[in-house]
Amino acid sequence: MELESFPALSQPGVRHAFSTRSSVPLDRLEAELIESFSRAGFALDCSAQAEQTHGNQVASVSEPSAARVPGVDALATGVAGLTLIVRVADCGPVYFFDPVRRVIALAHSGRKGTEGNIVGRTIAHLGAAFGSRPGDLIVQLGPCIRPPHYEIDFAAEIARQARAAGVAHFHDGGTCTAANLDRYYSYRAEKGKTGRMWAALMLE
Repeated sequence: MELESFPALSQPGVRHAFSTRSSVPLDRLEAELIESFSRAGFALDCSAQAEQTHGNQVASVSEPSAARVPGVDALATGVAGLTLIVRVADCGPVYFFDPVRRVIALAHSGRKGTEGNIVGRTIAHLGAAFGSRPGDLIVQLGPCIRPPHYEIDFAAEIARQARAAGVAHFHDGGTCTAANLDRYYSYRAEKGKTGRMWAALMLE
């Protein structure tokens, strides 16, 4: 397993990563994820994960939680050292960083979440809760499934939603999970029998 990073998020004061496919059996994957992210400097004993109901709800968090935050697919925080995590295997991990207000958010945007404009709702939440301005945000879409491996191009819709909300700094590496099974898990291509990648984001 490797941890990928994105140039747009390689900024002072924020740490991010996206895990790749592992060679370990699926029953050992969680342990390897914890070890890999901990080794990379993420505080997993001080972390929060969304329940990920394939909806469009967003919540702010200010302290770690052993249980997944119920009913939401996106989390936001202004607390340094609190790691946000979402789990994906085709859905889009969307990272948000406001270098002015020093806040972050992380969203799980699959087909249903994208249809519900979770990106726009996350941007609105950052504005309402922290005073973030869309033009200040750096927004990064990580690897996800794309046509022709999936009939819906939700990556393009995520980009459209971000720009419609006023984001000037949107980034997408264009990587398709289903087209790169040697490097990523794909729920669709592997018919559900697969692992998950983690996206992690933390203010330093």
